[in-house]
Amino acid sequence: MLGVRDALAGKRVVVTGGSGFLGSHVREAAERLGIAETRFLGSRDYDLTRPDGCARMLEKEAPDVLIHLAAVCGGIGANRAEPGRFFYANAVMGIHLIEEARKAGVGKFVQVGTVCSYPKLASPPFREDDLWDGYPEETNAPYGLAKKMLLVQLQAYREQYGFNGIYLIPVNLYGPRDNFNLRTSHVIPALIRKFDAARRKGERRVVCWGDGSPSREFLYVRDAAEGVLRGAALYDGGQPVNLGTGDEIVIKALSELIAEMVGFDGVIEWDTSKPNGQPRRQLDTRRARELFGWAARTPLREGLKMTIEWYRENAAVPGPA
Repeated sequence: MLGVRDALAGKRVVVTGGSGFLGSHVREAAERLGIAETRFLGSRDYDLTRPDGCARMLEKEAPDVLIHLAAVCGGIGANRAEPGRFFYANAVMGIHLIEEARKAGVGKFVQVGTVCSYPKLASPPFREDDLWDGYPEETNAPYGLAKKMLLVQLQAYREQYGFNGIYLIPVNLYGPRDNFNLRTSHVIPALIRKFDAARRKGERRVVCWGDGSPSREFLYVRDAAEGVLRGAALYDGGQPVNLGTGDEIVIKALSELIAEMVGFDGVIEWDTSKPNGQPRRQLDTRRARELFGWAARTPLREGLKMTIEWYRENAAVPGPA
């Protein structure tokens, strides 16, 4: 990533959510780039839902660049089960941290948002200017709106205080070290686990949520990590920026592809009593290329292959939970 290491040279970079899925890959990307002054924090280090926890972290860690990845998140089931927690925890963490970072004189704040902030019926490909054209899909709205309020805060702080905060919007992520717990996982790890368990147990039927008609776009987590670091190093604007591939796939086709790749040749059934979620998701990714020269590099099939291999080597268990 030309220019990233030079732009961050001599700066202390602190990453919240550093022990999480995306955070672990940002750590690896930073190591590959030789970004030496980098600190990765987990939820056990500081309570970022409290202003004093945020202030204590900033005083002790003294970041020049603060990348905020910490979040409470999950798939449709998790969002439906705990909408209040998803709203509150994500909102207060970001609100307190941005305010305390401003007061501490942090030079740059990088907020990672969510594709769930987009309106339910936005027309693909979603452009960043579409964010305010409607209400998010209902099952993800509390989470999506909490994250979107942080964009408002950063833009307001830029206008009033000259605070350099940027806002990046990754599409659905997947890859090694993803969450494969069926109660809280997103669609790709859930499908991998279901189909692999059925194959190993000799079952001939797998039931999937919804009717298979929605489309989604998926970004390999290693590409996302590089996009976060590239934005942190090279982008200083107030406009939100999408991180994605620009390609969408219908969930039915995704399910058939994953079933094929894990070796499940049975029947896929659809439980239409379960929600579909947002009808379509596909991002316009031109702004990231134009503003800081980032584009995704990993094709979906290649990324799925690496994810399935990691799951079988590290996380496979004898049956779904």
